[in-house]
Amino acid sequence: MRAGLLWLGLAGLWQALGTRAAITIDQVRLTVHPGNEVVSGTNLILRCEADVSHSLSRPPTHSFSFLHNGQVVYSKNISASVVERTFSPARVSNSGQYECTVRIEDKAKTSNRQTLRITGLQTPTMKVKSDIVSEGEDIIATCSAAEETGTLMFLFYEDNQEVKSEVSNTNTISITLTMKKLTDIYLHCAYMVVRHPTAGFSNNSNTVKVFVRDLKELIPQISFSPSASVVEGERVAIKCEVQDRSALEMFLTKDGTILQRFHTSFTYSLTVREEDSGDYVCKTEKGSVQKKVENRLSVTALFTRPILTMSPYEVFEGEFFKLNCSSSVISNKISKEDIKYVLLKDGQRISTNPIFRKSASLVNNGKYSCWAMARGVNKTSLPHLLKAKVPVSVPVLSAVGKVIVGRPFKVLCEAKNGTLPITYTLLKDHTPVDSRVVNGTERAIFTITSIRFPGEIDSFTCQAYNGPRFIRTSDALTAPVIVPVSEPMLKPQETTVTEGSDLVLICSVQEGSYPITFTWYHDKLLLLYSRQEVQSSKGSHVVKMITRDQRGDYHCEASNQALETKQSKPARIGVSLALWKKALIGVLCILLLVAIVVVLTVFFKKTSHPRRKRQATELSVKPSRPKSGDPMRMSLTLDIEDNTVLNGTPCVMGRNVWSENASGSDSDDHTDEESELVQPEQADPSREIPMPKNAEDEYIIQHTEVQVSTPGVPEQAEGQAALEYVQLNNSEQETHDT
Repeated sequence: MRAGLLWLGLAGLWQALGTRAAITIDQVRLTVHPGNEVVSGTNLILRCEADVSHSLSRPPTHSFSFLHNGQVVYSKNISASVVERTFSPARVSNSGQYECTVRIEDKAKTSNRQTLRITGLQTPTMKVKSDIVSEGEDIIATCSAAEETGTLMFLFYEDNQEVKSEVSNTNTISITLTMKKLTDIYLHCAYMVVRHPTAGFSNNSNTVKVFVRDLKELIPQISFSPSASVVEGERVAIKCEVQDRSALEMFLTKDGTILQRFHTSFTYSLTVREEDSGDYVCKTEKGSVQKKVENRLSVTALFTRPILTMSPYEVFEGEFFKLNCSSSVISNKISKEDIKYVLLKDGQRISTNPIFRKSASLVNNGKYSCWAMARGVNKTSLPHLLKAKVPVSVPVLSAVGKVIVGRPFKVLCEAKNGTLPITYTLLKDHTPVDSRVVNGTERAIFTITSIRFPGEIDSFTCQAYNGPRFIRTSDALTAPVIVPVSEPMLKPQETTVTEGSDLVLICSVQEGSYPITFTWYHDKLLLLYSRQEVQSSKGSHVVKMITRDQRGDYHCEASNQALETKQSKPARIGVSLALWKKALIGVLCILLLVAIVVVLTVFFKKTSHPRRKRQATELSVKPSRPKSGDPMRMSLTLDIEDNTVLNGTPCVMGRNVWSENASGSDSDDHTDEESELVQPEQADPSREIPMPKNAEDEYIIQHTEVQVSTPGVPEQAEGQAALEYVQLNNSEQETHDT
C-alpha cells in the first residue's frame, strides 16, 4: 500500500517537472530620449525594453535595474516588458555610462551601454547675512545652486581673489569670512561638480557689496613721563590709553617683548638705563581687530659699559695673570670716582677692586665678569673665560707597526698632557726632519724613509711645543728592528748519496732577524713537513731513506717577520744504487757475457764449411791413462776450427789452445810467444781433406792426444820437444796428403 502511494507521488513530481514553463530572454535594449548629449535642464528619458519568449499562461515578472557607472541607481519589478527612468531636468551630475539589466526567475541579461553627456551648469546665487559690518567683524555668506545635483565644490571670491573653498554634498553652503580691510569689499561665488571636472566651473554668481566700518575708538595713545629724553637712573612712566571701554586687550611691547598686559588703559614705570632706549608699542586687540601706536624713548648713559681685560691674553698653569675692569664717564652728572666695581667669578663676588691678580691653576679657571655701578645704575661687562693652558709634557716617540731595515716606517710623537695646539717636530741626530701641528683629534705621525742598520733607530727623537717657554724633547726612539733575511745557501752533505741512506739538507743565511722560517723544495715542489721556524741562522731537514726517485734539484727558502722570502740556488743531488744492487748487476753482466760467448761459439761451429773441419793427429808416447806417479804429463788437443776462431778474434775466447792437466804444476808461466808457437797453420781451403768413413774414424781425426813424458827433463823442455814433434808430424801429414 505504502509503496504504491510513493510511486504515485514520484510519478506526479516527474510530470510536474516535465510540464514546467520554459522562459528565455531574447534581447534587452536601452535607448535615450531625446539623445545622448543634451544641455543641462533638458528632460531626459532612459527606456529599457526586454524581449522575452516563454510558455507561461500569463506575462512573467520582470526585474529591471538601471546602472550608472556600474552602480545600481534605480530598480523596479513589473510584469510589463518596458520601464523608463526620467531625469527632469537633467544635470551634469547625471552624465556617465548607463546600462539596464533584466532578471526573470533564474535568467538574466544586460542591455547595451549608453553614454550620456550633459553640458552646462546652473548659475549660483550669492547672499550675505548683513552687508554692513564693522572692522574685524565676521561675514556669513551663502552660495546656492538650487537645481544642481551631486557633490559640489564651492569657491568664494573677495574682490575677485579666491579666499575660501568648500565641498558639499548639497547644492547650498554657508561660510564665515573675517574682514581684515577697512575698505568696502565685493563678494561672489562659483562651483564645479566634483565627479565631472570636465564640465568645468559654473558662471560667477551675483556680486554682493559689503560695507566695512572703521573702529577708531580702538586706536590707543602712548606717552612718557617726565619726558621721552632722560638720563640713566631716572624714573620714567609709560602710559597706554584707549577710548573704548568694552572688553578688549591692551599690550605694551618693546623689541617683541611684552612689558605689560591689561584689559583697559594702564601705566608702566621703570628706572631707565641706556639699554632701555628704543621704540615702545602700545597695542589694542578686539576680536580680529588690532590697533597700535608706537613712540621712542631716548636714555642718555651715565657711563659706558665696563670692559674686563686680562693680561697676558693666554696664561699657562703656574703663571700670574691680571684682570682689569674699567668704564668711562659720559654724563656730567657723575664723576669717575662715583663708579664702583665688583669682580665676579662664575657669578660669585670675588673682589670689589677693579684690578685682580692671581696665579693660574686648575682651581682658578672659570668665567670672569665685572659690574660697574653709579646712582643705582649697574652695568655688566662681557664675560671672559679663563682656562689656563697646560704646559706640554715630555713626548714619547714610538714606532707605528714594524720597523724593517731598508723600508719606510711610521713613528708617532705624542705628549700625554698639554693644551692644544701642540707643534711636534721629528729630529734625526738633533736635526729637524719634519713637523706637525696638532689642533684636534689628529695625531702627529711621521714617515721615516728607511734605516740602513738596526742601530740607526737610536738617532731619532722628537720635540713638542705649545708655548715659548715650553719645549720638551723625547727620548731616543726604541723599537725592535727587523733585518730581512739574506739569500740563503743550501749545503747538502754530499752531492751523491747512496740509495737507502739519509740526506741531510742544511740551509743557512748570513743576515736576518730571528725567528727565521726555512722551507725546503725538491724540483720546485714543497717537501712534506719541511717548514720549520728556528731561533737561529741555520736550519736542517733530513730526507729519510732516500730513493732513486728523490734525486734532482733541491733548494730552500728563508723568511722572517720582514715578510720577504729569499730563495737559495739549487743543489743537484744524485742517488747511486745500493751495494747489493751493484753486485747483482755485476753478476748478471758476467752471466750475460758468458751466455754471449757460448752462443757465439755454437753459432760459429754450426756455420763452418765442411772442408775446413778440424784435423788432429794423436801421438801417444804414453798410455792414454798414465799413472798418477808419472812426473810429467802433457795433453795437446788441436782443433783447427777453434784455432781459426781464436786467430780471427783473439780477445774473445782466452789466451791459447793449450790446456795443462799436470797435477800439482803451475801452468800460468807460459808467455804469449810460446803460445804463438803452438798455433797450427791455417788450412788451405783448396786442399781436400779426406772424409772419415765412420763416426769412430771422425773422432780419431778430430781429437789426437799427444802425451810426452820424459823423465828428468824439465817441463818447459818437454813442452818444446812436443811442439817440435807435432810440427814435424803435421809436415809429414801434409806431404802424405799431397
